[in-house]
Amino acid sequence: MRPLVFLAAAILIPLRSFSDDPPLNQPPPGFVALFNGKDLTGWKGLVANPPKRAQMSPDELAKAQARADEEMRAHWTVEDGVLGFDGKGKALCTAKDYADFELLVDWKILKGGDSGIYLRGTPQVQIWDRPDIGSGGLYNNKIHPSKPLKVADKPVSEWNTFRIKMIGDRVTVHLNGELVVDNVVMENYWERDKPIYPSGQIELQNHGNKLFFRNIFIREIPKEKTQ
Repeated sequence: MRPLVFLAAAILIPLRSFSDDPPLNQPPPGFVALFNGKDLTGWKGLVANPPKRAQMSPDELAKAQARADEEMRAHWTVEDGVLGFDGKGKALCTAKDYADFELLVDWKILKGGDSGIYLRGTPQVQIWDRPDIGSGGLYNNKIHPSKPLKVADKPVSEWNTFRIKMIGDRVTVHLNGELVVDNVVMENYWERDKPIYPSGQIELQNHGNKLFFRNIFIREIPKEKTQ
């Protein structure tokens, strides 16, 4: 009977390795999923920028949003739990605005890729294929630091993970577990003489190349907990 016991043990060993990775797009405790892994529910197309949107009448904005949504659906698609962009069209935006929050997002670019994540509708936490500089910096800052503290990117075509925390006008970014931006003021790119907006949409930006995102989770931080 000894060979049978040995065989049973040998069969059981590989069964323990089937749970290598957690299921895609399932938020950790305290977070909610912005992307459900199935479709574009909760997302919309990009209409202009915050100052221009503010100048539109409700009817003008609704018509522009309908056109933007139609264009968005032509270029952003979902396959096997991954959100993909074909390299054409404009940014993908959350349907909801956010103030203070913590954001988790996996992203992947190809060679020469260039992207970013807009916070409150403002550029941006940088994503690009620049191993000499690295991703994660607040690229559009002019006064405060714009470059990451270190290069923490994985090789092109591999998945990376951002943990982005925004409280008030300050942003902290971890890339693949490494601190790359430490409580830096994010400047208002659209209106340089004003502080960043108190709330706004989150945008997945592009520069005309293929992009991939998954595991997009957010935890809103109430104001009383940030004071």
